[in-house]
Amino acid sequence: MTLINRFSLASVCLWAISAQAATVHLTPSDDLQQVLNNAVDGDVVVLADGVYSGSYTILTGIELRGSGNSVIDAAGEGHGLQVDAADTYITNLRIQNWGEDLTELHSGIFVSRAAADVRIANNYLQGGGFGIWVDAAKGTQIVGNKIEGDLSLRSSDRGNGIHLYNVSGAVARDNEVWHSRDGIYIDTSNNNELIGNYLHDLRYGVHYMYSYHNLVQDNVTTNTRTGYALMQSKYLTVIGNRSLNDANYGILMNYITNSEIRENRVEGIQNNRNPHMQKQTNQTGLEGKALFIYNSLFNDIRDNLFANSDMGIHLTAGSEDNILSGNAFISNKEQVKYVATREQDWSSDGVGNFWSDYLGWDMDGDGIGDVEYEPNDSVDRLLWKFPSAKLLLNSPAVETLRWVQRQFPVLKSPGVVDSHPLMAVPEGLDHSVIKPVADSAQLAEK
Repeated sequence: MTLINRFSLASVCLWAISAQAATVHLTPSDDLQQVLNNAVDGDVVVLADGVYSGSYTILTGIELRGSGNSVIDAAGEGHGLQVDAADTYITNLRIQNWGEDLTELHSGIFVSRAAADVRIANNYLQGGGFGIWVDAAKGTQIVGNKIEGDLSLRSSDRGNGIHLYNVSGAVARDNEVWHSRDGIYIDTSNNNELIGNYLHDLRYGVHYMYSYHNLVQDNVTTNTRTGYALMQSKYLTVIGNRSLNDANYGILMNYITNSEIRENRVEGIQNNRNPHMQKQTNQTGLEGKALFIYNSLFNDIRDNLFANSDMGIHLTAGSEDNILSGNAFISNKEQVKYVATREQDWSSDGVGNFWSDYLGWDMDGDGIGDVEYEPNDSVDRLLWKFPSAKLLLNSPAVETLRWVQRQFPVLKSPGVVDSHPLMAVPEGLDHSVIKPVADSAQLAEK
């Protein structure tokens, strides 16, 4: 008797009674949901090539495996797969055409709160709703999947590629997400890891809200509105990531505290760089800021590269008591914009940052500039307040104001200084030796 013959009605009943784990091979002509209803923990269900039409629910801890071109087509309704059992493994499937109702959380794969320790690996998902939604489940592993949204929908009407809600212990690693709303969205979730994902052509690549103690490491974003939108969160470790040619912000820190931002490379954040992104997100006037810090305190920002952007760093709304040291700000049109009333010294333990427009000197050869770096003065603040005054930027009147300010420091407004500016780019941050990534395949390999 072949394995598939086991799934005649009588055989299914006998198999359920015996409760013996088995490997079962199905074709599109078989009743997949009936098999899933009668499966026992440990079963392996292998789908042959072909289209399996409908929405399916996994009720026991099984392995559901495709064989190359096994397609689950939800016909535009509900979830593609709903997982209600712990220790489920889903791999090597193509899931497409699930529902688009974001209120109902329609997803290619929906992991319910009863489904702990689910593994989802090496699948391709394409649809307009959420790609993978994990709903308050623990220990989910999402590895090596490709998730594509639907460009026919407005960005705001698409689901996120991977959405983690109230989860802990989750790992999202080596996934590629594009054309959804956000690549990976993390909401009210603690102790999770995002590692090595490639996120492109999106609104936000990574989006954090109300989450603590999370790791964001070695991810790449490109052609997004914002690469890393970190909001309302604490104790984040953001290390070794890249933001390339994103349009609005490379890294956005909004109400972020007690977090570590280290060894990231943010390059080419320019508001006119990517007209396709402006059209896709219905946005104009994007800001082109490599790092934007809003009302964020007590963060350690070290050893990052911010290069070739409209603005290197913008701080506002009480963003104070942050450590900035060992960073390289290279060839940004404007290095710093600081809007506050308290003076800040961006150096730590005698180590400041490298500024490509620093004009000071180093007489003792210790690698630290002898003159502090001051990126902004009162004239800059006047121009921020009255942008039309830029027409007078190189006029004798403006130059006279700058000279008076230098001669009479008492007239200076509080701002940013780097009292120990670096004379050379810190090791590993020379953007001229960082090879550009040509295409998605090459990025995904990273």
